[in-house]
Amino acid sequence: MALLETTDVTSAPARRGKGGLFFLLGPAFVAAIAYVDPGNVAANLTSGATYGYLLVWVLVAANFMAMLIQYQSAKLGLVTGKSLPELLGERLSTSGRRLFWVQAELVAMATDLAEVVGGAIALNLLFGVPLPLGGLIVGIASMALLTVQNRRGQRHFESIIIFLLVIITVGFLAGLVLSPPDPAGVLAGMVPRFQGADSILLAAGMLGATVMPHAIYLHSQLAKDRHTDARGTPERLAHILKATRWDVIIALLLAGAVNIGMLLLAASTLEGVAGTETIEGAHAAIVESLGPVIGVVFAVGLLASGLASTSVGAYAGATIMNGLLKVRIPLLTRRVISLIPAIGLLWLGVNPTWALIISQIVLSFGIPFALVPLLRLTSSKELMGIHRDRLPLRLASLVSVVLIVALNGVLLWLTFTGKA
Repeated sequence: MALLETTDVTSAPARRGKGGLFFLLGPAFVAAIAYVDPGNVAANLTSGATYGYLLVWVLVAANFMAMLIQYQSAKLGLVTGKSLPELLGERLSTSGRRLFWVQAELVAMATDLAEVVGGAIALNLLFGVPLPLGGLIVGIASMALLTVQNRRGQRHFESIIIFLLVIITVGFLAGLVLSPPDPAGVLAGMVPRFQGADSILLAAGMLGATVMPHAIYLHSQLAKDRHTDARGTPERLAHILKATRWDVIIALLLAGAVNIGMLLLAASTLEGVAGTETIEGAHAAIVESLGPVIGVVFAVGLLASGLASTSVGAYAGATIMNGLLKVRIPLLTRRVISLIPAIGLLWLGVNPTWALIISQIVLSFGIPFALVPLLRLTSSKELMGIHRDRLPLRLASLVSVVLIVALNGVLLWLTFTGKA
């Protein structure tokens, strides 16, 4: 990928053994889980079922932006040895740090809501478990995953997350084997356009589900924690940056394929079918069209998505709080606290798919708060030295930020004028 700038690697021994590129992959796959969480399922299925192939271009553009952004976040952590929240905490005033944390925490809460609700829906589809109880089970299971990270280290956590990512991929793409998309429709969907205010609202939700603020904050932490020796020598740092580029490209291509595949499945199978505006309705339509086996595989993929993404979301929330407020709360304690709002909404009987889509819109408004500081920091020669973003990457990132802010501005205007 040309815009992920290249760096010469001169240390031949570093390319072998445990320093080989394959052994350095992993952090981006953890961050990529955020891009295939249940919020994505709701937004992508709704898009395909309602508008067919119309918004394919939104996912393609968002995935390209995600590659640029996640690489920048990882690079920031590797070059500076500090996470994005830590660097912001050093540069903001006390009141600024607190205000910034409030908006970041709202984003993290919206993320956790989507992930717990999605897992609860999956348990309901598979076993008929009531939604509040399903949310509690997902929360307890995510605690078990976080315990692995606490006790066994990041590599073991990464391995489990990658395994769940494989399940998610199979679960969400299996239906395309029986119901392949229309090539002409896919090509037409690559042309940027909207179809009324509702399609803009949905596009903002898809963008919020694809470019995830908490993943931007987290990736810098994941990279620096995994590669503690990155700043040992210039040659070692160059080698790890090269591995990180491949890590990001492979992980985000996989996540992008899953997202686009979900939209294509909905467009080829669910377009015009009544009741597909909810995940439960879409699942029922998939079962009717493609058979119960595909329905079970889909629900298993949704469950894996909820379990993996809620664990990663709790990890991100702890990183944000520690970096901005200098407050360390054990991951498991944070998991319990952040579980309460999601369980409460499920207990009150709020429409779960509606809650998922609204959570993604909240996320889309949080994106600029993560992107603008990231862009400024990675463009700083004083901070990044020879690894500062080069002009093509700075321009591409700037375009991404402008597009995201513009889309959210249109969405805000439509919402307050009553046209959304």
